Amino acid sequence: MSWVILSTGLLTLLSSGAVLGAALGLVGFILLHFQGGGATSLAINSSWNLLTGFSLTAVPLFIFLGDILLASGVSTKVYNGLTPLFRRIPGKLLHTNIAVCTLFSAVSGSSSATAAAIGSVGYPELKKRGYSPSMVVGTLAAGGTLGLLIPPSLALIIYGATQNVSIGKLFLAGIIPGIMISGAFFVWIMLRSRWGEAITPEEDEPMDWGAVFRGLLQIWPLPVLIFFVLGTIYMGVATPTEAASLGVVASIVMGFVWGNLTPGQLWSAFINGTIMFSAIAMIMLGTAILSQAVSLLGLPREAVSAIAELGLNRYGILLLIVLVYLVLGCFFDGISLLLMTLPITFPMITSLGFDPIWFGVIVTLLMEVGMITPPVGLNLFVLTSITHNEVKVTEAAWASFPYWLIILGAVLVYTLFPWLVTWLPSFY
Repeated sequence: MSWVILSTGLLTLLSSGAVLGAALGLVGFILLHFQGGGATSLAINSSWNLLTGFSLTAVPLFIFLGDILLASGVSTKVYNGLTPLFRRIPGKLLHTNIAVCTLFSAVSGSSSATAAAIGSVGYPELKKRGYSPSMVVGTLAAGGTLGLLIPPSLALIIYGATQNVSIGKLFLAGIIPGIMISGAFFVWIMLRSRWGEAITPEEDEPMDWGAVFRGLLQIWPLPVLIFFVLGTIYMGVATPTEAASLGVVASIVMGFVWGNLTPGQLWSAFINGTIMFSAIAMIMLGTAILSQAVSLLGLPREAVSAIAELGLNRYGILLLIVLVYLVLGCFFDGISLLLMTLPITFPMITSLGFDPIWFGVIVTLLMEVGMITPPVGLNLFVLTSITHNEVKVTEAAWASFPYWLIILGAVLVYTLFPWLVTWLPSFY
């Protein structure tokens, strides 16, 4: 009966257009009241403990930090600074999109914010230079997904805060996979530029090493900001929340001194960050209630037992979970998908003996896949709106498909070689 209430309740409420957080919370309350002996007070306590938790404070701070960088025009300076470095490499300035997204991800933490910040600069510039519009959007959509994985990742913060997993270790776990996937994107762009129809304009300008060094010197404040955000965590000087606070202060100073930040833009960034966190907090509130219900009723254990009867080993069960994430990723944005599924999948995975740090990276990669999967691939819609629909969603999806395969291939690689994920966290 509990499974019937869970499935029918979620299907009915979500298909009716109800707010996701409200739908999750209502189903959780129904389960606790009718199946849990009226233990609704447990849901209230768990919700209070979640929303007053110290580690969760990092989420609105990192959202605010990303909005400050977006408003201050810092992304434009970084983009222009790295452009000369890739002028003569096969694929040319398409590599700039990936490189700048990778750097911006190290301070933003949000996939859609990264895609929007770099896309608003990169698309008009590369279109003007004669690059294939769909290829430009494909690289920006794929590069934006790195914001979910490369620390400080909002997905990893929320995963750690809700499942009591070390956020510092999760951040370390995301570094090697993030760099490897970024490198794989570079390789694909180089290969694609050599075969098939032309995607870059013909340019005979010689490599200007003076411009390269001047450009790299121009972006020196960004590594300083990355140190404030990540270096203080890895050195043991600050917690993720304290590092986020330092990052916000540093980004404000950098925005006024190095960027084009104004008091009005700062206030707008604060308002936008507050609205975004309110939406995330609503989902987290509903998730806390549902998580308490499914935990009390032992639904994850029942799911593991039912799947075990199929005769599958733990990797077979993992494959089923991956398929579920791929399907749900077509219909839900990354953070919503993460919060909605963790009450079931996290205890299931840990009971099978998988490392919770490793699973945090795997589930984040699956969320990245969803960010460029139609019909609800958020990065696709962010970037097609930036192009004013000059590039259609279907064109953007096809251009992103090779990167979709690369990310999915990364899930396989890190499943076969989990030490690539867990090696760095072992030193923390």
